[in-house]
Amino acid sequence: MRFDETDLSDRVLDALDDMNFSECTPIQERAIPIVLEGRDLLAVAQTGTGKTAAYLLPIINELSEYQYPEDAVNCIIMAPTRELAQQIDRQMEGFSYFLPVTSVAVYGGTDGKEFARQERGLKMGADVVIATPGRLLAHLQMGYVDLSKVSFFVLDEADRMLDMGFYDDIMQIVRQLPADRQTLMFSATMPPKIQQLAGNILRDPAEVKIAVSRPTEKIAQSAVVCYEAQKTAVLRHLFATAHSQRVIVFASSKLKVKELSRTLARNKYRIGEMHSDLEQQARDNVMLDFRAGNIDILVATDIVARGIDIDDIAMVVNYDVPHEPEDYVHRIGRTARANADGKAVTFVSEEEQWKFGIIERFLGYEVRKEELPESIGETPTYHPERRARGGGPQRGRRQGGKQDTRKRNSQKPRQGGAGKQQKKNDKPHDASAQTGSSEQRQRGRSRNRNNRSRGNRNKPNSNSNTNNE
Repeated sequence: MRFDETDLSDRVLDALDDMNFSECTPIQERAIPIVLEGRDLLAVAQTGTGKTAAYLLPIINELSEYQYPEDAVNCIIMAPTRELAQQIDRQMEGFSYFLPVTSVAVYGGTDGKEFARQERGLKMGADVVIATPGRLLAHLQMGYVDLSKVSFFVLDEADRMLDMGFYDDIMQIVRQLPADRQTLMFSATMPPKIQQLAGNILRDPAEVKIAVSRPTEKIAQSAVVCYEAQKTAVLRHLFATAHSQRVIVFASSKLKVKELSRTLARNKYRIGEMHSDLEQQARDNVMLDFRAGNIDILVATDIVARGIDIDDIAMVVNYDVPHEPEDYVHRIGRTARANADGKAVTFVSEEEQWKFGIIERFLGYEVRKEELPESIGETPTYHPERRARGGGPQRGRRQGGKQDTRKRNSQKPRQGGAGKQQKKNDKPHDASAQTGSSEQRQRGRSRNRNNRSRGNRNKPNSNSNTNNE
């Protein structure tokens, strides 16, 4: 589906044409009509599917085409990190280039001058406020922010926000919003806590679920089965034989990131570390140095697994197996971007084998296991079908020699196909999820008409011939 086949206005389409965007992604094709209808939306789609445009474009369209207050905040977009807020703000600037829609990004880790700029934007009433929960709450507590006229409330990467402990902050903000707002919630996963949040803040939402796409074939995936104590030696071997520049190493905790960074720095690697204990200025400096090539290897928690666009990452290393298959896809998706090739290697300790087995079943194929030199030492046999239960290691052959092929094949997950992005003609499980019943559509339109009447903004002159409500 092309953007010019949607009900977006001519001026929004002009901005898209200027940015060379013509074809909708599946999440955009299915979400944009729902948002234009005025319905609440619960959308499950991974990072990199175009979900930011799926909510920004229809919201910008509505704000520019209808009457909304000029001196009030009309839309709140919540993001879990400063980096994602900045990325959304950049896209907002591009999409609204030809439109009279204002925006301000509100996030922490800034100086007094930046805080004052955010304060002015909130007081004057920017159309769109893109904010992290903590910083928006800080402004709210100062008493000068009025959210009573907000018409659109968006939660981007809602699962990440809950993982970071922002549930109470989100609910504090929700209590400041009008009941007749339109709420859009985007999440990469759908755990019970997301379902709970959706039940609390959404009203009769349409649901759109885009299957998590498998990693691109341009990523050469492999795994190393080893003991936990061997991982650092394996990492040094990997740097010596594969890549030691433009590499991201993901570890499971900030403590492990710090320890691993110190170890690698002692080995004369140019290391940067990224985790939540760093002040925002330090995080910005690390990312600038990494982009500029002053840092060769970035050791990080999942803080950089989403929302960070760096196109020339040569290799991603999972020092620890991710907790969820979706996290695996997000991590290794940092490489092989912009049509480049990439390499992704996962270290699988004895205790992590069952988790990696789940990832392989999700992928629909067994990930190739790397062979290691004898100098690394004896390594465990791969048994992904059972959790480690203690009682000493189960020793196998060295990785330098091959394991029993018959045993390996017997443990191979079912072949489900690596499936690429969901086809455009795929339908949601509930046919009403795409467009909703006529009664639901009318209710959404009525709510948006009521919101539009709050202010006195004159509708801009437009040659648009689209059937906007």
